[in-house]
Amino acid sequence: MSDFERVQYYYQKGWAKLPQLLQYVRFGVITTEHYNEITGLDYEGLA
Repeated sequence: MSDFERVQYYYQKGWAKLPQLLQYVRFGVITTEHYNEITGLDYEGLA
């Protein structure tokens, strides 16, 4: 399971929330495109 798949799974289960996903982007675990795909929201450097 890739980092993207793991984070997506956590988000779908409610185990990870938006602030945590922003942190994953900041730390390079997922890309901004992954963030957009997982949340359906545009990542605009909100972090």
